[in-house]
Amino acid sequence: MVTMELSVIVLNAVIVLVAYLSVYPKLAGNSFNKISFYDLFASGLALAIVGSKYWGSGQQFSLVVADVNWFWFTLITYAIIEIPVMLWYFKKNNVDVKIKR
Repeated sequence: MVTMELSVIVLNAVIVLVAYLSVYPKLAGNSFNKISFYDLFASGLALAIVGSKYWGSGQQFSLVVADVNWFWFTLITYAIIEIPVMLWYFKKNNVDVKIKR
């Protein structure tokens, strides 16, 4: 049987890979601002899917150091999965990380 944690991790990995291998190259290119904008939707999608199942359930998810609710588990594991992929994408596509004010 698949654990809750594994199902959330797989969902996060699929969303991150689809975003960085398909969506961002077509819609954002090497624009840091566009990537950031679309990433809000990608991470929001992960939170919406997991939240639709676990919101209000009181279910605890196990991180290595603590037990957390679905929101924090999804957000933390999403970031852990996304950061190496993001760094690879930024290097490959020569993304300039200048924030326009």
